[in-house]
Amino acid sequence: MTKPLKPEEFDTVVAPTLRAVAYLRVSTGRQAESDLSIPDQRKQIAAFCISKGWRLVDEYVEPGASATDDNRPEFQRMMERATDGDRPFDVVVVHSYSRFFRDSFALEMYIRRLAKADVRLVSITQELGDDPAQVMMRQVLALFDEYQSKENAKHVIRAMKENARQGFYNGSPVPLGYRAVEVERRGNRAKKQLAIDPVEAETVRMIFRLYHTGDGRSGPLGTKEIVKRLNAMGERTKRGARFGVGTLHGILTNRTYIGELTFNRRDSRTLKAKPVSEHVIVAVPAIIERDEFEAVQSMLKVRNPKVTPPRVVTGPILLTGLATCATCGGGMTLRTGTSKNGTVHRYYTCSNAARAGKSVCTGRSIRMDTLDELVVEHLSDRLLTSTRLTEMLAAISADRAAKAAEVDGRIIRLQGELTEVETRLKRIYTMIEDGIAEMDDILRERIAGLKIDRERIQASLDRARTHAVPASDIPPAVVEEFGRMMRENITSGDIPFRKAYIQAVVDQVEVGDKQVKIIGSKAAIHQAMTGSKKFWPGVRSFERKWRTRQDSNL
Repeated sequence: MTKPLKPEEFDTVVAPTLRAVAYLRVSTGRQAESDLSIPDQRKQIAAFCISKGWRLVDEYVEPGASATDDNRPEFQRMMERATDGDRPFDVVVVHSYSRFFRDSFALEMYIRRLAKADVRLVSITQELGDDPAQVMMRQVLALFDEYQSKENAKHVIRAMKENARQGFYNGSPVPLGYRAVEVERRGNRAKKQLAIDPVEAETVRMIFRLYHTGDGRSGPLGTKEIVKRLNAMGERTKRGARFGVGTLHGILTNRTYIGELTFNRRDSRTLKAKPVSEHVIVAVPAIIERDEFEAVQSMLKVRNPKVTPPRVVTGPILLTGLATCATCGGGMTLRTGTSKNGTVHRYYTCSNAARAGKSVCTGRSIRMDTLDELVVEHLSDRLLTSTRLTEMLAAISADRAAKAAEVDGRIIRLQGELTEVETRLKRIYTMIEDGIAEMDDILRERIAGLKIDRERIQASLDRARTHAVPASDIPPAVVEEFGRMMRENITSGDIPFRKAYIQAVVDQVEVGDKQVKIIGSKAAIHQAMTGSKKFWPGVRSFERKWRTRQDSNL
């Protein structure tokens, strides 16, 4: 016969043991790597559950996640499990409410969600009950946690902005073509700056070159075609992934490559752009020249189908896409008018004024045949003469000499990288031959990695040598022939044909009330003269303006 229970034993035997889970969290990856806070939380929670007589059935560890939002994988997994129909546990135990949430509203929302599933949230350092006074105290603590979190964030961003002002790197993803190197130590903190990676930098230069001028056998390539070439060549992004159109566009528009790394551009949580006044520009070594970068930005804008319609390329109007209003910068479009005798007159007129009225731009109009003749005449008489072309080529020669010296330096750095990798390989082979080391999986992987590095460096070195800046001496006879050919082709033939030749040397025709400015690029003329620039309609170069004083061509 079973012995009856004594009254004092009844609750102990009949009352079920509560099942608890631990939620452990630290805010940063650095805290998780140090492995101090989470073991301490685990130890204290385990001791607390033993003291309560609760059974600890599981734990959810969140290393390096902020508690200001619920974008936490382990947190979401725990919440989903807590609200399952099989009631897997009864209590969620945390070290403090700030480990669970640092947002007072979200904390209360998730506590109520747990309560609906009959699950309690318990803090071992802030143990509170469910009566109204204690609930109010919990809410007050949550408000203090939220305030402290925002204050900490404010001080952290202030320190990071000052770090950026001093020229140091704050730890965002390193762009392709760079690597973070330690330059000094302050206490136990390493201060880093971005330095050029000689191998990856050649890939970046190739991307800009293909988009800007092409590969020498065709015109400038589009982003999709460049992506296909990069992936076919085995090139990879900084994270080792294949290139995509979005990734390539990000590279082509990244101002870091001209030496301007922008810190504090966006809010890290919402990704919303911050005001320009809050940006901090960090000077870094430039990979791409500013002129080439700005030319690429202009080409990206012009190639956008939303910006440049097909009529600009193949339409019957000579200066469509080139003529702009000097007041508002808007394009000049066709407008027609009929005189009393029935004669139809054609005009270039400001598109903004015509579309939105005089409040946007006072606008201006000029007869189409008058502007066409002015531009063609002054290109022929002022620009495409042997004397003027020779002067511009002399300036280009000085620039190319400086570029040649820079390319030689890149080749030397790449040769040094190649020598270092080959030395490491030889050292490993020698150790194996001498019996100092045995060939195992780790060593095989190391050798394979070094071989891949050697191939990448060799490919970058070959590209640097292939695209070394050649001498720019052009015989006077070639200059004379080029000028004659251009004068002939911009004055006769079909409009799309003439337009393509004008666009090869002209970027913009700025129409004002008293003057017309023709703006173009010296480098574009040099490319056209040496045959490296093809005359494909709609593909133009936007580089340094050859009217350096921006004076009128009239």
